[in-house]
Amino acid sequence: MAFRARLPHRAAAVAALLAAALLLLMVVRLPWSGDLGMHGAVLERLRADPFHPGNPLVDADTPSPYYSPWTLLLALTGAVAGWGTFGVLRLAGLAGLLLLVTGIAAYVRTLTPRRTAVPLALLCVLLLYGVRLFAWSGVPGLTSLSLTLAYPSTFALGLGFHLWALLRVALARDWGTARFLGLGVLLATVMLSHPFTGAVVVLGAVALVPQARPGRAARRRLAAGGGLALALPLCWPYYFFPALLGGGGLDAIHAPLYGGLAGRFCLTALGVMALGARLRRDGRDPLGLLFLLGAAVFAAGGLSGHYAWGRVLPAMLLPAQLALAVETAEALPPPLRDRGGRLRRALPAVTAAALLAGAWAQAGVLSYVLRRDAVPPVLRDARVIGLWPGFGWAARRVPKGATVMTDDYHALRALPAYGPYTVAPAYPDLFLPDEERRRDATRRYFSPATSRAERLGILKEYGVRWVLQKSGGGGLPPGDPALRRAAEGPGGLALLEVVRP
Repeated sequence: MAFRARLPHRAAAVAALLAAALLLLMVVRLPWSGDLGMHGAVLERLRADPFHPGNPLVDADTPSPYYSPWTLLLALTGAVAGWGTFGVLRLAGLAGLLLLVTGIAAYVRTLTPRRTAVPLALLCVLLLYGVRLFAWSGVPGLTSLSLTLAYPSTFALGLGFHLWALLRVALARDWGTARFLGLGVLLATVMLSHPFTGAVVVLGAVALVPQARPGRAARRRLAAGGGLALALPLCWPYYFFPALLGGGGLDAIHAPLYGGLAGRFCLTALGVMALGARLRRDGRDPLGLLFLLGAAVFAAGGLSGHYAWGRVLPAMLLPAQLALAVETAEALPPPLRDRGGRLRRALPAVTAAALLAGAWAQAGVLSYVLRRDAVPPVLRDARVIGLWPGFGWAARRVPKGATVMTDDYHALRALPAYGPYTVAPAYPDLFLPDEERRRDATRRYFSPATSRAERLGILKEYGVRWVLQKSGGGGLPPGDPALRRAAEGPGGLALLEVVRP
C-alpha cells in the first residue's frame, strides 16, 4: 500500500527530471528560431561599450529597453570570463532554466504540502497547452521554452515565481520593512528585464494580497516595497521606462496572440475547471484571482485593439496549470481532503492523459537535440517549429560594427548577434526616430525601379560596406563595379563588399 501511494510521486518526479534533462540539452544546442539574434546583439553592444551601447540593431545612438540589469550582468560576465556571445547566451539559458524550475517549486510549496505537486506543476507548465504548437517568449511551454531559454523573459519569469513565493511567506510571517523593500528590488529587476513578464508578475503579486488579509502595518510595508519597485525603473539610465506605455507599434505583431486559441490551449481547460473549484472553496484564492485579472486584461486588449496586452497570456495559463497540478496532487492517495467523490478520484488519470497528449503534441522538439536517425521512428514526422539557418559564414567576413544592407528575413534578425549592424531594424523600435525612413531606404535599394545612382546614394548615406542579397534579387547586380563578391551562403545568398559606394 505504501509503495502504491509513492508510485504517482515517483512517476511524476521521473517525468519531470526527463523534461529538465531535455531542456538542459537545449541549453547546449541553443536552437535558433526567433529573437535569439536580438539578444545576442544586445550582448555584443554592451560588451563593446557598457556605458553607451547605442541601438542594438542599427548604427544609431539611441536607448533601448533590451538593456536591462540582467543583460548588463551577462555582458560583463562574458567580458571578464572571455566568453563569446553564444557562450554567454548558453549561460543565460542555464540560469533561466534553474531559476524557473526552482521558482515553480518554491511557489507550489506555498500552495500545498503535497510533494507530488512540484513535479506535476513543472509537467503542467511545460505540457498543458493544446494540440497546435505555440512558441512565444514568456510562455514556458516545452516548445516555446526550447527556443527561448536564453531570453530575458525566462530569467524574469523564474525570478517572478521566486518573488511570489517570498511574498506569500512575507505576508504570512509579517516580515519587516527591509525585506519588503528587498522584494521591491526584485520586482523592479523583473520589470526592467522583461516588461511583459513584469506585468504578469505584478498581477500575480496583487492576486496574493486578498487571501493574506494584511493588517495596517503590513499594508504600509507592501506600499513601501511597491513604491520602490515603481521608482527604480524610473532611475534606470539605459532608457526611459514610462515610454514603454505608449506601445511603440507593437500591437500589429501581437495580433496573432488572439488567433487559434482553442487549438493552442484546449488542454488548459482542465486547469480552468480546477480554478473554478478552488474559487468556489475560497473566493480569494490567489491562482483564481490571477487568472481573472489576466483574463480581464487579455480581453480588454482584444476588444480595444491593443494586442500587445495579449502578452499577459501567461497570467491565464500559469494559474490554470498550477491549479490542476495542486488539485491532482491533493487527490492522490492518501487523500489530503475528502471531497469531490468520483470526479476527484478520477482527476489523476485525467491529468495524466492530458499531459501525455501535450507531450505527444510537442514531441517534435526532440529533433532539436537528436539526429533524425536517433529520434524514435514514430516521432520523426512530428510537427515542430523549424530552426533558422546560421549566418556564421557571413559574419566571419563582416567586421563587428560594420553595416550590412539586406532585406532577407532571417539575416535581418540573425546578423546583429555576430556584431554587424543592419540598415533597417528587424523589429519595431520605439526609440529609433528614423525607423520608417530606414525601412523605406531598404525597400528602395532592392526595388527593381530604383536607379543605380539612387542605390549608391543609399549605401553612402548609411555607411554600408557590405550587402547581403539573394542571387537574382533586387539591388545592385553582383557584377557592378561598386561591389566585390566576398562569399556565398545557403539558399542562394551572396555576401558582397562595397568597394566604391
